[in-house]
Amino acid sequence: MTDAPVDRVVLGELICSKRLPFYQDCIPDAIATLLAAGKNVALTSLALVTLKRERKLTAELVEMGVEVEINDLTALPYLPKGSRFSVGPLVNVYNEGTLAWLASRGAHRVCLPPEMPLKSVETLATAGAKIGVTIEVWGHGRLPLAISGRCYHARLHDRTKDNCQFACEHDPDGLDVRTVDDQPFMAMNGVQTLSDTHACVAHQIDAITKAGVSALRLSPQSKGFVILCELYRQLLDGKLDGAQTVDAICRIDCDTRLSDGFLMGARGADWSRARATT
Repeated sequence: MTDAPVDRVVLGELICSKRLPFYQDCIPDAIATLLAAGKNVALTSLALVTLKRERKLTAELVEMGVEVEINDLTALPYLPKGSRFSVGPLVNVYNEGTLAWLASRGAHRVCLPPEMPLKSVETLATAGAKIGVTIEVWGHGRLPLAISGRCYHARLHDRTKDNCQFACEHDPDGLDVRTVDDQPFMAMNGVQTLSDTHACVAHQIDAITKAGVSALRLSPQSKGFVILCELYRQLLDGKLDGAQTVDAICRIDCDTRLSDGFLMGARGADWSRARATT
């Protein structure tokens, strides 16, 4: 990610604490490398804290020396009083009151939940500008829909969550789930449910910029993520239009299905390419 044309990188484990031992020792070096490359770095909290061990991990986030992004409000008590933090897309920030309360606790940046329509995004971006909170929206990637106490990957392989044997490692982009009619439906990522489609704001850049949005959240994927970041940078810089960006994204993986329905106020899985005028 040091070569990717992005300003900010969020590191850490959002979904399942059992994955952390595989790379936890690498996080300090990753932070140092990214900071040396001029990136802003934040560490995410878990989206669902349920165990004593996970509470301890959450408390230790503040010891890493970088900003913490909370994705579960139970992380708030572990932050030193008066410290600045950011808020991830799994926290339900749906109105001005919630935004103001988080700002009063030290939040300076909020990535809004990806299911919000453009009108609501504009309302919160306007409110955020008045109180000094940067508003970010989901720019690209499979949408996080739900977090469960149970692990779908483990159950699929007739294993318990405590003895999952890391079944999710075989599906780095999530395991596709299809209906009984063999239609694409959603994806599983351990305890997380994701959308089947990849949200894509390529055709709405002008609209979300006009609404007051300051940043896009690009969710990592196993194929061509740095290329994806470069495409969005070119789109933001006016070197590509929406249609050109979409065509290039689809060339990274021809099986990718795109959507922007939530932002447009329609079904989440809808895609506005046919209506686009870019």
